Parts: sequence; C-alpha cells; structure tokens
Amino acid sequence: MSRRCQLTGKKANNAFAVSHSHRRTKRLQQVNLQEKRVWWAEGNRWVKLRLSTKAIKTLNTKGLSAMAKEAGINLNHY
Repeated sequence: MSRRCQLTGKKANNAFAVSHSHRRTKRLQQVNLQEKRVWWAEGNRWVKLRLSTKAIKTLNTKGLSAMAKEAGINLNHY
C-alpha cells in the first residue's frame, strides 16, 4: 500500500535538506499518516482507513460520507 491518504490523496513531497554550509541534498517530506477507525453511520459499522492528520481534522467538520463522496471512494470495501 502506498503512503497516500485515502480521503484527500495527500502524498510525499520532494524537497531539499539544507545543511549548515547550505549544501542541498534531495529528501522526501512524508505525509503524517495515521491508521484510524472511523464510525460510518450510514453503514452502521466501523471503517478502518489510513488518513492524514489534516483529513482527521476535516472529518470532524464535514463528516465521513461527505468526504468519501468527494474522494470518489466506496466505503463498503473498507
């Protein structure tokens, strides 16, 4: 499974690690992913998802069904 948020699609970002002498080497900034069990009210069950912390915060305001519809995923498979 790739390191990608299942609801927002966030993934790693290419960046530079800059040393004290200002030498720049390539590095990856990974997404802060968390394995989270979320209650899905319409399906009346728990759904286990890999979410970024930003997506977890947005879940509290929008709700799981609305975010899944925007992402185009079917929660019956999770």
